Amino acid sequence: MSLLDSLGSLLGGNQGGGGNSLISVAGALIQQAGGVQGLTSTLQQHGLGGAVQSWVGTGVNQAISGDQLNEVLQKSGLDSVVNNAAGKLGVDPGQLVGQLAQVLPHAVDHLTPNGEVPSNGGGGFDLSMLGGLAEKLLASKTA
Repeated sequence: MSLLDSLGSLLGGNQGGGGNSLISVAGALIQQAGGVQGLTSTLQQHGLGGAVQSWVGTGVNQAISGDQLNEVLQKSGLDSVVNNAAGKLGVDPGQLVGQLAQVLPHAVDHLTPNGEVPSNGGGGFDLSMLGGLAEKLLASKTA
């Protein structure tokens, strides 16, 4: 079973309404954190520095658990992004955090293709920067 099999309809749609929902939530989280630089800094401050460095770097992305991500989100006040999104999507916030924990490494990796965090902070982040990520993840699921 692929790691993305569990993402179901949040990532599984083609061009339908729910197909990019999880990517949108990841984007909203990144944006609320102050861009890639803000998110990576927050995660590093709360003990996930090694994992974050693997996402930014050009090697294999280290996994994090939903519990680890949830703890960081609660401590940093970013859990409201997940709670709001879960309410809108009609899913359990814990389930959504677990799925985000699987997608965030890919999102950060996608946004740091040269192995460096962009220095433009949050001002330069736009959800369209995650364009193509859902298709890329779905392609890896079927590969």
